[in-house]
Amino acid sequence: MEVDIADDVPCSSIAVDSVIRMGTAGLIWGSCSGPYDASKLGLAGIHRASFIAKSVGRLGFQWGMFAAIFSSTRCGFQRYRRRNDWVNVLTAGVVAGAAFGAGTRNWKQVAGATGLVCLLCHVAEDSR
Repeated sequence: MEVDIADDVPCSSIAVDSVIRMGTAGLIWGSCSGPYDASKLGLAGIHRASFIAKSVGRLGFQWGMFAAIFSSTRCGFQRYRRRNDWVNVLTAGVVAGAAFGAGTRNWKQVAGATGLVCLLCHVAEDSR
């Protein structure tokens, strides 16, 4: 029997858990991609260290913020609709994608692509 914790746990707790997990993943990704990008730019010494530190912080923050928006929206829709289905995931993905794509020229494409990727991940998770 699978228990759905979203009924018992507040959405804010789910969002904080997601931020911690995805923020950590973003920090790890930044610590892997930062040195590579610094090498491509030919940086050395204090400039390289500064670039890597900024990359780690920026990616950790961005990944954590995406997780906060996605998980809060998904939990809110799940509680509002009283259903745990693909519509919640798709809506949360589109909202999170629109929030991050707002600064680009193609924010509609970013929102749609993010919603689709989130939906595909949900379908893959549900098929287990």
